[in-house]
Amino acid sequence: NYSFFPKDKSMIQQPSSNNQFARRYHWYSKTVKDFVNEPQSGICDNNSFSQVLNLTSKNSTSARKIVSEISLEKPHKIIKEYRKILTLNLPKREWIEQTDLRPENLEKVMLNTYENQPRDFEELLGLKGIGPKSIRALTLISELAYGTKADWKDPVKYSFAHGGKDGYPYPVDKANYDKSIEILREAIKKSKIDRSEKKNALMKLV
Repeated sequence: NYSFFPKDKSMIQQPSSNNQFARRYHWYSKTVKDFVNEPQSGICDNNSFSQVLNLTSKNSTSARKIVSEISLEKPHKIIKEYRKILTLNLPKREWIEQTDLRPENLEKVMLNTYENQPRDFEELLGLKGIGPKSIRALTLISELAYGTKADWKDPVKYSFAHGGKDGYPYPVDKANYDKSIEILREAIKKSKIDRSEKKNALMKLV
């Protein structure tokens, strides 16, 4: 894994877990207003997955709220709800692993969150011991016990529309690249969005 942080923007890159390709996260610092609600300027990968839990999506706002509220509850109350969920005939989901579903594991997580009482979703994510499995389990409870809806659409943008610098899947076509940028620039200038949004959109093209 590596990341680098220029003065006014950052790019964070980490390997994809299964295929060894990198999924690249771009953040433009001047436009980040909320680290848990649409913080990225873009996410690039050469693969798109059919089911991705995207809790930073604006469509996951209610799920984040309920997950945060669940984390404040007494552990025995949530574990009781969770055991009920495990008796249901749930559809198979790739994101649910056997270890995600063990009540004893979730009980440790809930004890941690109950003792620390995170103020919001961002603070919940920062707690020691809270990882992807914990968040997936809490999201499962929020959906099935509380009826919230999380966003399951992969937010990735295809990263090879103009070729790759290493020649994969083909060399970068600079002329086509520049043409695409110019088309987007003109579209933004002619759009009816307000001035600040227009300025931010143009800056992202640089």
